[in-house]
Amino acid sequence: MASTTPTDTPPAPPVDRPTPRSTGRMGDKVFLGLSRGSGILLLVIMASIAVFLTYRSVIAISKNEGNFLTTFDWNPAGDPPVFGIAVLLFGTVVSSIIAMVIAVPIAVGIALFISHYAPRKLAAPIAYVVDLLAAVPSIVYGIWGALVLVPHLEGLNLWLDEYLGWTYIFEKTEVGIARSLFTVGILLAIMILPIVTSVSREVFLQVPKMNEEAALALGATRWEVIRLSVLPFGRSGIISASMLGLGRALGETMAVATVLSPNFLISLHVLNPGGGTFAQNIAAKFGEADAFGRDALIASGLVLFVLTLLVNGAARLIIARRKEYSGANA
Repeated sequence: MASTTPTDTPPAPPVDRPTPRSTGRMGDKVFLGLSRGSGILLLVIMASIAVFLTYRSVIAISKNEGNFLTTFDWNPAGDPPVFGIAVLLFGTVVSSIIAMVIAVPIAVGIALFISHYAPRKLAAPIAYVVDLLAAVPSIVYGIWGALVLVPHLEGLNLWLDEYLGWTYIFEKTEVGIARSLFTVGILLAIMILPIVTSVSREVFLQVPKMNEEAALALGATRWEVIRLSVLPFGRSGIISASMLGLGRALGETMAVATVLSPNFLISLHVLNPGGGTFAQNIAAKFGEADAFGRDALIASGLVLFVLTLLVNGAARLIIARRKEYSGANA
């Protein structure tokens, strides 16, 4: 049997090739620069808005003869000028609370139905309609509210006054059509419902299937699966969705201006016509205001700006604490 000896083959010459790492590093640097620049640009824009609002507000408040926080009147064109945000702050907060109380439970229920109860052939069209409602312009909601919602709420107002008037809040003490903060709250609830529903639905669809299947394997009912697996997982998402809806409710302008019959009186009777909000007051008076009147409106806009930042900050704090709590119990 012939023996063979291995032959020494010379190594192949090295080939100069661009290393993927160098391209990757360049891409990382570009992406990092763009991301960092976008974040810095956002902060610069927010700071510029705050500086502008503060500067113009100081000009107006320094010449105001009333208390900016507690005065019920709005007359920056008077001699002397007197204006305050008490009524506007009250109306903005009350109408937004009414909207949240109505919209959030319904939105969560619709999101759960789409994600866990409805057949797939039915869930897709419902989700599409909900997403479509979120794109409807505010003025369309406002016109519908003025022509359809306001006349049809008279019966509901009478019913609430008759059976819940003892609560003082639903006692109607003035005669008039339903252009009240309660009507505004219902309209805002309809407007924010698609936003809260869409975000909550996407959060519920991210629940790990293993958790749901484990609960079903242990004999849990459909509702127990939702209560024990879906809602705890999606609680932070529900809070985020609610804050998005609250942000739109706080700053809504055209729909509120179309429906509300404004006055500068504070009343806990939410069925009585009247009230006002920051955005509605700015939209109604900005066109006819002089330079000083616009500075006064900008001052009220600064309060709305701060209020929105506080709401978003509170939401992030709640979500952060819930994550810490969940991590501690894991």
